[in-house]
Amino acid sequence: MTYQFINAHVFTGTDWLPGTSVRVANSRIEEITPTIADIDLNDENTTIIDLNGDYLIPGLIDLQLYGGSHLFLNDQPTPETVRHIYISHARNGTTTLLPTIHSTSLNIMQQSMAAVQVVRAENPFGVPGIHIEGPYFNPIKRGAHSMAYVRTPAEGELETLFSTNADVIRILTLAPEILTPDQLTTIKKLKHANTLLSLGHSNATYQQATAAFTEGIPLATHLYNAMRGFESREPGVVGAVFDHPTVRASIIADSYHCNPTTIRIAYRLLGERLFLISDALFANPPRPAFELGQFVVHYEPDLDGSKTIGPGRYVNNEGNLAGSAITLIDCVKIAVEQAGIPLTNALRMTSVIPAEIIGMGDQLGKIQPEYVANLVRLDKSMNVKGVWASGEQLT
Repeated sequence: MTYQFINAHVFTGTDWLPGTSVRVANSRIEEITPTIADIDLNDENTTIIDLNGDYLIPGLIDLQLYGGSHLFLNDQPTPETVRHIYISHARNGTTTLLPTIHSTSLNIMQQSMAAVQVVRAENPFGVPGIHIEGPYFNPIKRGAHSMAYVRTPAEGELETLFSTNADVIRILTLAPEILTPDQLTTIKKLKHANTLLSLGHSNATYQQATAAFTEGIPLATHLYNAMRGFESREPGVVGAVFDHPTVRASIIADSYHCNPTTIRIAYRLLGERLFLISDALFANPPRPAFELGQFVVHYEPDLDGSKTIGPGRYVNNEGNLAGSAITLIDCVKIAVEQAGIPLTNALRMTSVIPAEIIGMGDQLGKIQPEYVANLVRLDKSMNVKGVWASGEQLT
């Protein structure tokens, strides 16, 4: 399908181009022009879409989410679930994502990896891999993760984990302080070159976290949450993230996991080293409750209207936060409207930066010729009005 978008206010990933035309053909962005004077509006082979001044932005990229509108990867680790998760979020503007599993058995981890591998072959720019969050966590900072699964690796477990489909793991979140030096060395040796390690659910000291970042862990998972906090005498993991020159951190901008002020502070300190994730357990619409073994959560709506954006949250029976109920475009709105982050930067934190992190910044995250035609139409209130993935219209 060939599309010609006209009268668009285009965000290229760097600049804003008002009154611009974008041509899409064969799943790629073909041309960006500042005028429609040379466009044949009667071309029968081209679908003309007049955006009437609406925003046209790169498709959003979410590197951590667990479920779609009703299916959950830990519960049903199948290609069908992965496809469902993708379409649930893609309809809201997230055209690239990493389905994520929380701490579970080795068997479920392997089944999930195999399921994502199948869908990656079908949709390599939509589902480029999986994020495995746990189970190698510090129990003190396990959050809503089940104690039945949080653990150090059993004998031979790492060898088995990386023996098949290892290349599909794009992010592996772990707490380095609970692993032995030999176990960390084994992980770094066996993992695929494309697999990024991320420090999370960790009670590491500032010194331990800084050493981990310096020695090959380039990411931190959901800043502030499930990690040792910043204190005057012990800067902790949060202080190590702030103080390190290169480590990049995700943050959940749902107004529950992080107060907007803490999001703004992190942005001021980290700049382009910060990126947004939804951490969505379910979305569109959220399920009222979910139970998977000892992982039991329920949805708490925002009954008093105290959150201007965000329909609610998931908590477990202990009252611990267990994931969000939003999609990534909601995080953009919260970052802009509540945390005061400029729209340009909030969009980069959900497109350009995550694309670079997973090594796909030369094909995703921007509106430029030859890039994959993952595009989202937004009105000026940041409501999604249309989505195109690899040049095909979804909504």
